[in-house]
Amino acid sequence: MKLFNICKRGLDFLISLLAFAILCPVLVIIAIAIRLESKGAAVFKQERAGKLGKTFVFYKFRTMKQDTEPFGPSPKSEEDVRLTKIGTFLREYSLDELPQFYNILKGDMSLVGPRPLYVSQIKEWNERQKKRLLVKPGLTGLAQIKGRGQLTQEEKLELDIQYVENAGLFADMKILLATFLIVFKKKNIYENRYSQAECTRGDKS
Repeated sequence: MKLFNICKRGLDFLISLLAFAILCPVLVIIAIAIRLESKGAAVFKQERAGKLGKTFVFYKFRTMKQDTEPFGPSPKSEEDVRLTKIGTFLREYSLDELPQFYNILKGDMSLVGPRPLYVSQIKEWNERQKKRLLVKPGLTGLAQIKGRGQLTQEEKLELDIQYVENAGLFADMKILLATFLIVFKKKNIYENRYSQAECTRGDKS
């Protein structure tokens, strides 16, 4: 397991560094587009739960209007009134997640792992579900290739646990490849478990 963690961290750092080098012009263009369309910072920052429950500052491009409630539900569809036009486009291709390569470089996150959730959600989990905290949160994970927005929170947590119990470099490579295919096809982007009324309250992320 120690060798796995060393190899995983090495790959995380090298791939993230390469991604930043290649995508730097794209990141600048996205940031400018966000600022031109709406008031507020281009990058959304929020405290999330990391490995062993340690908190860290999570980054992503802002896809919602500046006055949106930061801890509300995620959008149900592209029709959500909280989304900006550029935000809708960024979500369709998961481009809003690109700033998380910085989180990976810092060591707060990994390329593959359970998605980082709100710190307040930890108290809602049972002991089995808390096993997801044994590894670093990821840019993508098993839940993201097994249904993404179509899954309930309980289903996502169970898949997170399955990842922790079966973690390995080969499994990570399979998840990364599957993620590229899903993003390209724009599958299961939005979460269906919220009512339209709830979707008027969501977060800025």
